[in-house]
Amino acid sequence: MTSFISAWIWSERFWLPENVTWADLEHPPPGVEYPRLWDMLYAFPLAAVVYFLRLLFERLVAKPCAHILQIQAGVPRQAQPNAILERLYQSKASPDEKQLEGLSKQLDWDVRKIQRWFRVRRNQDRPSTQKKFCESMWRFTFYLAIFIYGINHLWSTSWMWDTRECWQNYPFQPLSPEQHSYYLVELAFYWSLMFSQFIDIKRKDFMIMLVHHLATILLITFSYGNNMIRAGSMVMCVHDASDIFLEAAKMANYAKYQRLCDGLFVLFSISFFICRLVIFPFWIIHSVLVESWEIAGPYRAWWMLNGLLLVLQCLHIIWFYLIMGIAIKAIFRGKVVKDNRSDVESSSEEEICSSTDPSRNQTLKGSSRTSNLNGEAHDH
Repeated sequence: MTSFISAWIWSERFWLPENVTWADLEHPPPGVEYPRLWDMLYAFPLAAVVYFLRLLFERLVAKPCAHILQIQAGVPRQAQPNAILERLYQSKASPDEKQLEGLSKQLDWDVRKIQRWFRVRRNQDRPSTQKKFCESMWRFTFYLAIFIYGINHLWSTSWMWDTRECWQNYPFQPLSPEQHSYYLVELAFYWSLMFSQFIDIKRKDFMIMLVHHLATILLITFSYGNNMIRAGSMVMCVHDASDIFLEAAKMANYAKYQRLCDGLFVLFSISFFICRLVIFPFWIIHSVLVESWEIAGPYRAWWMLNGLLLVLQCLHIIWFYLIMGIAIKAIFRGKVVKDNRSDVESSSEEEICSSTDPSRNQTLKGSSRTSNLNGEAHDH
């Protein structure tokens, strides 16, 4: 039974082009390496290392920078201790009207007083501006470093300038150490984002980001296993580019550098449009859909991989629509606009830049990973 399930999951008819077997990829010519899907298992312990490095970076680098910029941690208002309300809060942070009426009778409290208690209690769990600054600085540092690494590798390749080269002699294309490291680090980072999403502050677009991270992880993993690494490297690099400006704008916002924040947001919007609504669909997706069909021909997994790319493109369109909505409101109102992607519980005074980004992400990577200037990212 186990062997049957394994054979079904790793079916060569599904994952590989016609007349290609896993054995062909497992036994490359001397001096040549092909991707092995099992290499991606190293991403799990590496994701734990990435998360640990994040905590270390935030404590030893980002936090001192926040102090220099006079970004204080702040002490939120504490809710009045109440065992009954606290017990309900742990299971449901926003009780419905029926529950509020029951609590009002049980505690002999006014309903508005109970609502106020839950609002204060939720705000207790919101990260401080200093915490959000540290998280943004970590993502900014990672995206900048990985983008420089990726573009430095791609710049000297032939397939970056002629995307038809991505499919010549496919899937028997050698794997370089730079490509292997690039894929492994990116995948580990997205796994760390996936895990930390359940720990960090929850956003209104939680499910969208969950779909984004899953699609990104699946794309990275499957494209590695199918040796679509040439196209996959360009996808990751394109997504990393705009995230750099997003996280920089968020840091400027938290530090209350208004003009810098606005300028960086403009750069982010432009780079997001160019990278994800121009280069990604008309350069990369076109290559994966059209050129690969012409040169290598479609096969079953080909349809799934292209479907995931189209899912990412749909998310990009949604996020860019939200970004432009925020920008247009800010222009016509001439004042700060509340973020469409604000925290699950917004405080009465939101620190927000005149131009806030409602997407993220951190993101394919994306992923990213797009987010707003006021809260948690992911993205790619």
